[in-house]
Amino acid sequence: MATHAHPIRNADPLDGWSLPAWTYRDAEFHELEKARIFRTSWQIVCHESDLPDHGDWHTLDYIGESVIVVRRRDGTLGAFTNVCRHRGSRLVDGASGCARKLVCPYHAWTYDLDGRLTGVPDSASYPTLDREKSGLAPVDIEIWNGFVFVRLDDDGGPSVAQMMAPYEAMVAPYRFDALTALGRVTMRPRAVNWKNVGDNYSDGLHINVAHPGLTRLFGKSYGVEAEPHVDRMWGDMIDRPSANWSERMYQRILPPVPHLPDSAQRHWLYFKLWPNVAFDIYPDQVDFMQWLPTGPDSCLIREISYVLPDAPDYKWRREMRAARYLNWRINRQVNAEDTVLITRVQQGMESRSFGMGPLSDKEVCLKHFCTRMRDIIPEARLEHQPAAGWSRA
Repeated sequence: MATHAHPIRNADPLDGWSLPAWTYRDAEFHELEKARIFRTSWQIVCHESDLPDHGDWHTLDYIGESVIVVRRRDGTLGAFTNVCRHRGSRLVDGASGCARKLVCPYHAWTYDLDGRLTGVPDSASYPTLDREKSGLAPVDIEIWNGFVFVRLDDDGGPSVAQMMAPYEAMVAPYRFDALTALGRVTMRPRAVNWKNVGDNYSDGLHINVAHPGLTRLFGKSYGVEAEPHVDRMWGDMIDRPSANWSERMYQRILPPVPHLPDSAQRHWLYFKLWPNVAFDIYPDQVDFMQWLPTGPDSCLIREISYVLPDAPDYKWRREMRAARYLNWRINRQVNAEDTVLITRVQQGMESRSFGMGPLSDKEVCLKHFCTRMRDIIPEARLEHQPAAGWSRA
């Protein structure tokens, strides 16, 4: 397995150790993560193609906030908190929809698609109302290669484009801008801390142990590397036919993709953006996945697949659709295996006998993640759980 690490400027005595187990189950640590990590990080909502017409909207709910992204009348996208400025009511329900205006279901305060407050019933009875200051609260928005990201608070951190800058040339042939959704967003609740999902995603050492299907497909080609804001994983399919039917048929059926270079025709590529957003990039489709914290020991995995419009050639179209189905079967098995793994880890972290674990030099992504977490929340350097109230001290 190939590994590459971004150089560490200053030696840290904890560099070779995992985060302490208590940080994967402590309620106070969880609250600090929401404030210091998730409010300031970019979170993916959807793709531009999911919002084709003005009035189309998508929502993202996380860490007690609800964000709505809407296509404005001028064709641009805007992002706001999904909260009426009158009494705090949610404006819209559900994951997506379309509206000429955003009307609060409580008292019918009305907002235009650009967030301006345009209607207040009996407005003369509100002596303190300032219409100019009562529009929807804006949220930072960034569109990177067609994918729509939002950020609650700006702490001066990099944009998504800056995070992915080292890999722009690698991603460009996949034509992200032209992708359209294949199906709908899937929500998978998991009884594990969000960090366990991310640790497992960037862990290359467990592939040969726990994922026999991926091992049959990639042999020893699986590699990992860590950049300051992005982890990259990759593997190239070997020529030897797999003993598994789904894997063997995927190897056989996957058609050549004209817009991809030869090096990408049989290449699976993964990116994890700080702290919890991932892109799984295949010749046949592109998936995004994010794991959102819902509690100290629970999270919600949110994922969907995107594809390019099919070529007019019927045989290619038929083979590509079959390849996507087989891809889904293969990854469904991988996801089931990973769910067992992260559940076992979460259960083990409940034991007071486990503090920190030693990290291999090959676990470059996990080492980098632990270093960053300790920088943001210094109490993560403590092996043992501090007394209740430590975060307020």
